[in-house]
Amino acid sequence: MTDQRFAERVRQIHLELGIPEDYARSTPLTLQPEPQELVLCEPDYYGREQRLAPLALAAWHAMRDRAAADGVTLFLVSAFRSVDYQAQVIRRKIEAGRTIAEILCVNTAPGYSEHHTGRAIDIGTVDCPALEEAFEATAGFAWLQDHAAEFGFNLSYPRGNSCGISYEPWHWCFQAAI
Repeated sequence: MTDQRFAERVRQIHLELGIPEDYARSTPLTLQPEPQELVLCEPDYYGREQRLAPLALAAWHAMRDRAAADGVTLFLVSAFRSVDYQAQVIRRKIEAGRTIAEILCVNTAPGYSEHHTGRAIDIGTVDCPALEEAFEATAGFAWLQDHAAEFGFNLSYPRGNSCGISYEPWHWCFQAAI
């Protein structure tokens, strides 16, 4: 899909969901096109099939295996999310009574999620429920802080991030060789 067609598709989804028309101008987030190639990886924490961009998958496996060798268990909670899937997430939250303003503090608008790139992963560990801020107090998070950059991963949404997204210690994005 061309960049123009992708941007128009995202704009239409935003209109349908009631996302403010100035979202693209009011956020430091950038439009994140979906990758040309995705490969299957292990099922996530919930047993769902997951996909990543090939280089991100190789980096994730190397990082996960090194953590295991260091006595730290890391597992995949989620990986690639399509624009349509992101729209479904937001629809469910709207149907549950949440406002767009509330939702956009914890989820990026469709088209702007790093998960669309196939390079972002949500990571969990055995001693903490998935997708909980308490992840920051785990050995897994401490290990990631010390070693994730060696594998090309960065924490996307630290406390007080400029994107206005709530702190997500579990969300890491592969940045190397993109």
